[in-house]
Amino acid sequence: MPGRQRLRHVEHSMGTVFSFDIRIAARSDAPRVRAGLAAAVAGLHRVDEIFSTYRQDSQLSRLARGELPLGDCVAEVAEVLDLCSEAEHESNGWFTARYAGELDPTGLVKGWAVECAVRMLASSGADSVCLNGGGDIQLYGGPWRVGVCDPLHPGELVTVIEADEGVAVATSGPAERGCHIVVPHTRRPPAEGMASMTVVCPGLTRADARATAAYAMGGRARDWLEELPDTEGFAVNADGSTWRTSGFDRHTAKLTA
Repeated sequence: MPGRQRLRHVEHSMGTVFSFDIRIAARSDAPRVRAGLAAAVAGLHRVDEIFSTYRQDSQLSRLARGELPLGDCVAEVAEVLDLCSEAEHESNGWFTARYAGELDPTGLVKGWAVECAVRMLASSGADSVCLNGGGDIQLYGGPWRVGVCDPLHPGELVTVIEADEGVAVATSGPAERGCHIVVPHTRRPPAEGMASMTVVCPGLTRADARATAAYAMGGRARDWLEELPDTEGFAVNADGSTWRTSGFDRHTAKLTA
């Protein structure tokens, strides 16, 4: 759009990289949006300080060791744990806030933090926002195009998602970090290990948790995703074959028409 400004920023936090791409419709909105960006960046670092499982002094670590009661934690801790409980219930236990028996809500925290940051930017006057947190993306406004990497052929794409309104895109799998997802019921890697599982839905909090649960489910994931409202999935199997939920193509139809 003529006259629209673009603001880009890269921030390292939570052990990964967050890439901001912000469009500003009116020049007069730029100072407020820049302030919103500063607040969003500060928010990401605050989330890391509260929820890091690597920091011994984080509230999550102290809570897990029994040194800090939940009631004495900041409100965000109870909020995240409630969201984890909802995700666990929704997935019949395929998503969990525990890893190797220890409290670990990181399967949801990053998506939640990204979604919160985008809301800050939207409220500051940004026209459109794309925030990529370690490969998981929250979009606001548009139009945007998001490529989904081929886990079996680095540098290539398996599909491209186009969005005119805000959606979230989350991908789980071993391509980037090795097999870091285990089946909660067995504490072992999924027997039907897919190469990748991508979920598209309105918010990254749910998209992130649903992608993790769906990857753990393996072959059960397709039927489960089909039952979820406003949610679509695209999977790459270990042999290179793919499958998608019945409504997934509506996110790519404009590119292939």
